[in-house]
Amino acid sequence: MATRRGILKLVGGGCVLAAVGAGGFVAANGPSRSARAPWREAGQETEFRRRALSYAILAPNPHNRQPWLVRLDGDDALTLYCDLDRRLPATDPHDRQIVIGHGAFLELLALAAAEDGYATEITPFPDGEDMATLDTRPVAHVRFIAGGAEPNPLFAFVLARHTNRQPFEARDVDADALAAVLSSGNVQGVTAGGCGNDALAASLRDLTWRAHSVEMTTAYTNQESVDLMRIGAREVAANPDGLVLEGPVIGLGRLVGIVSREAMADPASDMSKQGMAMFHAAAMSARAFAWLGNSGTTRASQVSAGRAYMRLVLAAEREGLKVHPWSQSLQEYPEMADLYREVHDLIGEGRRLQMLVRVGYAKPVVAAPRWPMATHLIA
Repeated sequence: MATRRGILKLVGGGCVLAAVGAGGFVAANGPSRSARAPWREAGQETEFRRRALSYAILAPNPHNRQPWLVRLDGDDALTLYCDLDRRLPATDPHDRQIVIGHGAFLELLALAAAEDGYATEITPFPDGEDMATLDTRPVAHVRFIAGGAEPNPLFAFVLARHTNRQPFEARDVDADALAAVLSSGNVQGVTAGGCGNDALAASLRDLTWRAHSVEMTTAYTNQESVDLMRIGAREVAANPDGLVLEGPVIGLGRLVGIVSREAMADPASDMSKQGMAMFHAAAMSARAFAWLGNSGTTRASQVSAGRAYMRLVLAAEREGLKVHPWSQSLQEYPEMADLYREVHDLIGEGRRLQMLVRVGYAKPVVAAPRWPMATHLIA
């Protein structure tokens, strides 16, 4: 809830808004259209690998870091690397989540290539791996095989799929729809689990909220998110990645000094408290959960988890469901250790949990910003 001083600032801002023209202010502070251009341009490339890549860059990935670098090899292959400057050292110290994001990229690449009849032979970490950290070695090598694949019906939902962080509707997820979603996640040696609105879901609502609270109240993990916050359409257009705060209300809050990175970094600030309240409402609205697990012993298993997750979220869109990752409890920094053990004891069943998401019904949201495809290509 805003303080009296904050309310007075907003009233003052309203006077400014009236002076400059409400219509112009709203238009200037709406979601950046240029930052979403890759969603509109997907599929327009003429060369088949570039065409597949124009879809692959739309894959979900942690904190929207888009850590993909691609070298085109010869006429029928490519090599995928991690942009090492786009990792999340605080919340993802061993780069597990970043590798999962690469897996989602590779699965979407494969689905897009299949639309043109190309099979993809994907070799994860062809030059070896380090489970403690990523390095300059490639994440994967991909060879395209003409005439080796048929289109997959899940591809039809690629452009409609968006991570939905809003509170979900107060209705239970259809059991058959959830089962269909989980079935799509049982690929690549990954096991998908889930639950509807039952006692287990209640336990997961509580656990995931406690994990979210740990991340937001631990100074260095919260600061990682603050540093990646893009506030307002201008910042989003200049750096179309990271976490996004857009819209007229954000623009007005920034204008009058309520919305700032300094406030986000201070858990005692009104802005931080309001943000926590909004996320709490979203967490408590979860009527169903889904999770993915596998051996977790190799980098290839993390790639597989990302590939399975890509299929799971596309299947959710097919079933009219929305998905929001809530995997803080799976992270591996010291302050999360107790909740990491708790969530694995609760639903791990001896596997390494790779993703934990809430599933439900919600109104569509705007697409996340994306860097243009050309920025991911190594010359």
